[in-house]
Amino acid sequence: MEVLFITSNEGKFREVEKIGRRYSVEVRWHREEYFEPQASSLHEIARISCEILSKKIGKPFIIEDSGLFIESLMGFPGPYSSYVFKTIGNEGIIRLMNGIENRKAYFLAIVAFFDGKDIHIFEGKTEGRISEAIRGNKGFGYDPVFLYGEKTFAEMGDEKNEVSHRRKAFEKFFRWLGKQG
Repeated sequence: MEVLFITSNEGKFREVEKIGRRYSVEVRWHREEYFEPQASSLHEIARISCEILSKKIGKPFIIEDSGLFIESLMGFPGPYSSYVFKTIGNEGIIRLMNGIENRKAYFLAIVAFFDGKDIHIFEGKTEGRISEAIRGNKGFGYDPVFLYGEKTFAEMGDEKNEVSHRRKAFEKFFRWLGKQG
């Protein structure tokens, strides 16, 4: 079985490609940047993005959107994670969290699959907390500030793929896909 994954992020593609192998699914990379609308939820962003891309791609595909949600910041950056990362980055997140005791956070991943007619949504969540400093160099995005246990995602390397929000969402998708025949 084969599925087309639309993303401009090679790190995401490599992670998903490995997960797909466990389910005998070949994940093909369609490297493309696409318009990502701003909305109040990742579900809405993924659905709208899928609708826009379905008109352009014209065949089944998957996309993934994820965000970092920090409890003490009332879920910020959440659906604005991409923009916040591009503007203030991990350094800005560390500054925002300076002096804050409640460092609970979670990553949420939304996988949207366009089957040629309908859009199907799958979700994965991983809880952790925000580190006191940027640590590690094996990840991308917010990985260097997201603690899972005593390590940041960026310190974990391939270990991250066993517990990540993206893995959880894609496993739900691959299991569902297998049941579809």
